[in-house]
This record gives sequence, structure tokens and C-alpha cells, in this order.
Amino acid sequence: MRPALRTVLCTVGLLLSTVLFPSSALADNPIVQTIYTADPAPLVHNGRVYLYTGHDEDGSTYFTMRDWHVYSSSDMANWTDHGSPMSLATFAWADANAWAGHVAQRNGRFYWYVPVRDRATGSMAIGVAVADSPTGPFRDAIGRPLVNNGEIDPNVFIDDNGQAYLYWGNPRLWYVRLNTDMISYSGSPTQIPLTTAGYGTRTGNAGRPTLYEEAPWVFKRNGLYYNVFAAECCSEFIAYSTAPSATGPWTYRGTIMPRQGGSFTNHAGIVDFNGGSYFFYHNGALPGGGGFTRSVAMEKFTYNADGTIPTINMTTAGPPQVGTLNPYVRQEAETVAWASGVETEASGEGGINVGHIENGDYLKVKGVAFGNGSSSFTARVASGTGGGRIELRLGSATGTLVGTCTVTGTGGWQNWSSVTCPVSGATGTRDLYLRFAGGSGYLLNLNWWQFTSGGGSGGNLLTNGTMENGTTGWTTSGGTLSAVTDVAHAGSRSLLNSGRTAAWNGPNQNVTSQLTNGKSYTTSVWVRSQSGTPSAKATLAVTANGTTNYHQLTPAQTADTNGWTQLTGTATVSWTGTLTNASLYVETAAGTDGLYVDDASFQ
Repeated sequence: MRPALRTVLCTVGLLLSTVLFPSSALADNPIVQTIYTADPAPLVHNGRVYLYTGHDEDGSTYFTMRDWHVYSSSDMANWTDHGSPMSLATFAWADANAWAGHVAQRNGRFYWYVPVRDRATGSMAIGVAVADSPTGPFRDAIGRPLVNNGEIDPNVFIDDNGQAYLYWGNPRLWYVRLNTDMISYSGSPTQIPLTTAGYGTRTGNAGRPTLYEEAPWVFKRNGLYYNVFAAECCSEFIAYSTAPSATGPWTYRGTIMPRQGGSFTNHAGIVDFNGGSYFFYHNGALPGGGGFTRSVAMEKFTYNADGTIPTINMTTAGPPQVGTLNPYVRQEAETVAWASGVETEASGEGGINVGHIENGDYLKVKGVAFGNGSSSFTARVASGTGGGRIELRLGSATGTLVGTCTVTGTGGWQNWSSVTCPVSGATGTRDLYLRFAGGSGYLLNLNWWQFTSGGGSGGNLLTNGTMENGTTGWTTSGGTLSAVTDVAHAGSRSLLNSGRTAAWNGPNQNVTSQLTNGKSYTTSVWVRSQSGTPSAKATLAVTANGTTNYHQLTPAQTADTNGWTQLTGTATVSWTGTLTNASLYVETAAGTDGLYVDDASFQ
């Protein structure tokens, strides 16, 4: 840990986060190590978990919070930092307290409900912002408070019949029925009776007889309604109640997470993802952490056979990884399981980059599937000084060195350039550490990285195989081809071929100039349908002397855990006469459902 914390300002769209962890730390909990985070609100969307958090400012001695942040993961181990898409400035009528919020999705939009202080009344109110993407940017949906009764901690639950409910409250507990527009409600707010039967008995506080304190999290499972809440300050533990309906009557069920973790508050969120159940919470585990400088963490758990929730304790390990990470497609530098000594900031190339890197800092990326090995590593870098080195190590920050990339000055911290270096010995599935080395002061910034498979001397023959550059290099044989950011196998973008009218419609790319007669080529492409599982295939169409031959390159299909299917295969391509056209394209055996494509290689 550095001798002193570096305090910096955070504004909407710009996250400059403070170094918090020593380089010797190896655990994966808390989830975020670059800033203090609090009040987790997880949301599952299109094969990813999006985590919405508050942000405790460094050195806080109160709940000093000015903005909110978003992170996401497809494997529950490596989390991508999406920065801050919303702050107090989003709400012109608010002047303080960017406290615990919750995001709900409906009708293709994302609604973020947050408690802030109403400038006009000086009391806490619930505002609502809306975005067209889970990562924002978010804008004030109504230009005024949605509800204003001086209480906090909103949570939204949408029942199976489509009725949405907003719950909130400290010290009382309220609900109101939201309309389908999610920004207005019907009827009046209703106060939920806080009975000891419903919310347990508090000891030593006659004025507040039940355990309920704040932070309701309501959800439904197997026909039973759950309300998970922070109980009996201070310090708080996490408890829960159940009911036969969204409005009660509630029955107290007991403790989920006991008092622990160095913070006198706690705040829970629960989601199911990829067949597992996950419990999010916060504690004071980071250096300098405490009740006003908190950090979000999570645990995987299994419900008891009768539907009750077991006791869950905080760990430093966190949950196991779901699947692996593919190093042969572009990976954002801010996608990590652990970050030591670095900060993140808005990149001049769009998105977020890792910056303020000094000697000995590192990034840990968990469960990287190198397979039979890599031949090279490419990184997108910038440096306003003389640069430094990126050491590629396996297993730990001092583990086996498999490659070193030297970065020279680029003339500015946002003047980006790509560097490539050879790699040897990176095989199998390993934890990857990008360790930074060099002189004193800041060395370099890192935007993204990608390995090249050792199996192909020429590398990927496709243009924009990662889809991170939009539709560049790609076209479609039918329908509309567009770049999307709300669904991605890796990185931040994929291609969507919508409006298909025939099974043979799909994304394609011309590779005529890339082919060698008689050579074998291997393809890999990840596909996903908008509904269901596509009967997808990748085909190379080779036209010579007026005759077209079709080489299906995907005899093997591998489904991952997030709705994507990898098509892989090898074919020897040969022709007689003059080659006039060769195109690699993705299609389906039947159907016209919209088709997502990402992370394609042909080599």
C-alpha cells in the first residue's frame, strides 16, 4: 500500500479511483479494489451480471457520496469497470447524498431508483433515472422526486403478473404500486406494519421494537416472496422475512449474514445466475475501510431444500469462476479479478482505461484459457513519460514470466499506440498477472490487450474479429447489421444481424485475398440468438471459374454458460482456376431469429 492515499475527484463519465490494496493481496473479495464501493444492487441481463454501487469518497467520516458506478461480469470472477454513468448532477433538484439505489429493467430500458436530498425540502427523496443501456448514461426520468417522505433505500420488484412495486424505508418500511411506465405510481404509498412476527424482535430499544432497519431487497422464488433487509443497527446484520404475496403478510425467518466485516452497516442483494445463487453485501475490508469507507463483496450459496436461506459468512476468496476467459479476443484492461496500485479513468478512445500505473503495480485476470499456447501479446498503451514494461506472469505477480512488452513514450497519456511482444510458455488455464515495471513515477496507461494463438503464424485473417470496431470489415447477406453494446461475449461490443428473412442470411466477411490454395484454415466464432439457441454454422464460400464450393468450418459446437455457442472447425480449401470470391459467413440451418456474433477468428 502506498504511504498515503491519493484522493481525486469523480465526475460523471470519469472515474479516477484511489489505490487501496497492497500488492501482496491475493484474494478476490472485495470485488472492486480501485475505489470504495457500497450498497450493491446486482441485475442479470443478457448473460452478464451488472453490479450497481454507491461510492464512498476517500477519507470519509460520514456517508459522503456523490456518484454511482457500474461493473459487470460474465464469469463472476473478472469484473469490468464501466465507470460512473450517473451522479448527483443528474438530478438538478438534488444537492447531496448519492446513497443506496436499485436498477430494474423493463421494456428495453433500465430504471435506476436512488435516494438523494431534495434541495427544496432538505429531506431525503427517491428519484428515478432511465437509460437505454445497462451501463448508461442515465438521465433524470421525471425532473422531480418520485416519492418524498424523508426515507431512503429504494428497491423495485416486478411480479410475474407484470405489477411492479417500489419498496423503501428507514426507519419505516413502505411500498407503492408502480405503473408500467416505471416512473409513476397508482394509489398512495402504503406503510408495511413492522410487527415482531413479521420482522423479529429487537432487544433494548422499546421505541423501535422490530429488527428491521433499512435496505429492503424483495424478490420471488418458487412462489414465495422474500424480503432481505439490514437489521438492528449498530452494527447491522442481514436478516429476512417471507410472505405469500408481494404485500405480505410477512413472517420473520432469521439471520442470513451475522455482524462481521468492519462496517457498522450492511446492504444485501441476491440474484440467480447460470444455475447458481449469489449474495452481494458490503464490508470495510479494504485498507482504510470502515463504516464510511465500504467495499462490495459477494458469496455463492445454495438455498436449503425448504427454501430457507442458509447462514452466509464473509470470505476473502469470493465465489468460484464460471467458465474461463478467452485471451485470444480483445479484453479490456479494466476487466480484472484484482487490481493493485492502479486507477481507472475515461479513455480518449472511448470507454475506460487503466492508468496511473507505477512500478510494481499489477492486474490479475482469473482463469485465462491459453489452450495449446500463445505466440504473442498485443497491448494498447499510452505514456506521457518514458514508458515502462508489461511483464506477463502466471499464477502470481512474481510467477512464471512468459513475456515482456516494452512500452516507450507516446507523447501523451491519451496518445494511444499498440505494442506486441513474443510469448512462450503460456498454456492451459492459468491466472494471468500483468505486472508493470520501470522507473519512478507514472509509467503508462493500458486500454486493452489480446494474445495471439501459437497455432497460426499469420494470426487472425479477419478484420475486426473482436467486433470492438463496430461493423468495420463485416457486411450481411440479409437483414440489418449493427454494433451493439448491451450484449457481448467479451469486450464491450458484438454484432447483431436483425431482420433476417432467410436462414442463409447472416454476417459475412470477404477473405479472398487472404487464402492460399491447398491450405487448411481453422475458424472460431461465438454466436447467440435473440431467443432460444441458434442452429448456427460458419461456412466458407469459395468461388472459382464460376463455381461455388461451400466448406462448412464448424463440425464442433461448444455452448458456454451465458447463452453463447462457439463454432469451431478446420477445413482444407482448394480450387482450380482463378479464385474470384471467398467469403466467411455465419448462418443458421433454419429460422430467421436475430443473430449475435462476436469474437471471430479465421487462421
